[in-house]
Amino acid sequence: MSELDKQRMQVSVYQTAKKGNYYCGDSYYYKETEDEFICALADGLGSGEYAKESSQAVMDVIEENIFSSVDEIIKVCNERLVGKRGVVLGVLKVNFISNAYSFSSIGNIGIMTITDKQEKKRSIPNAGYLGGYKRPFKVFDGTMIPGMIFIMFSDGVNSMDLSSKYFLGKDVERITETYAAMVGQNKDDDTTLIAMKFAKSE
Repeated sequence: MSELDKQRMQVSVYQTAKKGNYYCGDSYYYKETEDEFICALADGLGSGEYAKESSQAVMDVIEENIFSSVDEIIKVCNERLVGKRGVVLGVLKVNFISNAYSFSSIGNIGIMTITDKQEKKRSIPNAGYLGGYKRPFKVFDGTMIPGMIFIMFSDGVNSMDLSSKYFLGKDVERITETYAAMVGQNKDDDTTLIAMKFAKSE
């Protein structure tokens, strides 16, 4: 059995920098362990190298704290941003033991769920951004459904993009490939779209 066959979350990512920029201000991280899966996406305020520095600093924190709760992860990330440019952030955690998921999004990082019955539901993010000072935020919990797809995206993905029917596909690579072909490379903002599918549970 290959490593891909063993994965319970299938993941595909599309990312491109703002037109004219070398650096993309978005950073992402995902990891599947024996009992859990975590995915995070951060967008540094503004664009370019300094935005990338802040968003990558947050990903480094998350990589060091993958076994912490979503609530704890966001708090630690906020502390690490003291003296840096702020970020907006989305964090998703899946627990394969309890068959549950938790997520929180702050600012314009969006999260959408799609069931195998083709039902789409977009979450409402917490307002504001992380910038080293304490701020309230909510964590949302749900139950995993076989075949469920999660779409996490930065603000380069607009509402019209999200209404497209290709998001209802069951293959995550097909979703990102079709999105890339439709939107092209000339986006006016840094753009990241991560498609994740709960493939199976052992």
